[in-house]
Amino acid sequence: MQSNLPWYAVVRFLTTEKARKQYGEMTLHTNIIQQLALTQKASRALALLEVHIINTILLQIADEAEKQTAHLLAENQKDLNLMDAADPKYDRLKLTESRIKGIADDIRNVATLDYPIGITLLEKTLPNQLHISKVTVPLGVVGVIYESRPNVTFDVFSLCLKSGNACVLKGSRDAANSNQAITKLIGDILVANNINPNLLCLMPPDREATEVLLKAVGYIDVLIPRGSQGLIDYVRENAKVPVIETGAGIVHTYFDASGDLQKGIAIIDNAKTRRVSVCNALDCLIIHQSRLADLPALALPLAEKGVTIYADASAYQALLPSYPSELLQQVDEAAYGTEFLSLKMSIKTVADLAEALEHIATYSSKHSEAIIAEDQTAINTFLKSVDAAAVYANASTAFTDGAQFGMGAEIGISTQKIHARGPMGLAELTSYKWVVRGDGQVRKG
Repeated sequence: MQSNLPWYAVVRFLTTEKARKQYGEMTLHTNIIQQLALTQKASRALALLEVHIINTILLQIADEAEKQTAHLLAENQKDLNLMDAADPKYDRLKLTESRIKGIADDIRNVATLDYPIGITLLEKTLPNQLHISKVTVPLGVVGVIYESRPNVTFDVFSLCLKSGNACVLKGSRDAANSNQAITKLIGDILVANNINPNLLCLMPPDREATEVLLKAVGYIDVLIPRGSQGLIDYVRENAKVPVIETGAGIVHTYFDASGDLQKGIAIIDNAKTRRVSVCNALDCLIIHQSRLADLPALALPLAEKGVTIYADASAYQALLPSYPSELLQQVDEAAYGTEFLSLKMSIKTVADLAEALEHIATYSSKHSEAIIAEDQTAINTFLKSVDAAAVYANASTAFTDGAQFGMGAEIGISTQKIHARGPMGLAELTSYKWVVRGDGQVRKG
């Protein structure tokens, strides 16, 4: 294989059928490992990179993304042409001029954030005069496996660079053209600034590359899957390297007996329909039985936007006179554990808050959960009891997002409890080490 090819050209070369026939899968495995070794080596130099240079690179990437909008949209369209527009992933895949502008603004925002590396978290001097400090450091090489979302390519690189991490990206075949265009843009900016472009490594979109990445012990410090529950489960069950789960979002909103109707109408509409293909979108409305008379009003904006509702017996009867018949179905129990990622939603009627909490505990993916209530006791009980990365009172779950939380862009929403939980920004991409300074001390005994 031509070893002098630039890294983004190597990706394209390896994904051609001609290359597969000529070199075989073993060559793909070997080349990926060789590239991961280069990325690991490049990551070690990041600790010496001045923060003002990092910020300059980020701003240049943001500017270049806007300058290359037409090119990025053209490459993205190649991917869109291969996907059914009715596929829930289509909206995630799609780039628009406004979305690219938003991506560029997020990158600029990351450039303004405080540098998270080298911060002293704790320091003390021991009786033997050893001075000990606990200092933030990068994770090292961060691998991300993701589906259909080319914006992730920009987001992950921006956050990794600002937190001193190299990154290895494994996008899906759905977004291959988009991801290659984006990584070439970034790579060209790095080269123009005399920075090693191996800080960013884009893997081929093949399943074989995923298998290599899962087992890249010694090359990948942490692996983050972003996508469907099936992808996340597969990575967790097969990875030999540490994994941070960014789980699927099976999201509930509970409308309490004390809920304000106007707040409920706005919150439920926004949580369900603002952008249906994202992980913070509402999947199941839970409603107190005493408020079933208000359900038609709560659902009116959903009907206007074509939301299909899967309702239990009580909710079905309450909606039957007013909700469009073609959009109203009786619920199947499986719907309660579904992340729809589309204009679909289930409804569960409960007798009290305890039953609502039990339903959430049974079906939640521990991503985002909300209550609409005026009763402060109910609110406090909900916020304390629900086990999720983000819990809301009288607000839309659409806010579960790193940028909305003031963290700049995000690398994902962690649903686990170890290391990071919720939106993962700069701080969540760091670890720490102990720095011990002495003057000849030795340990006795």
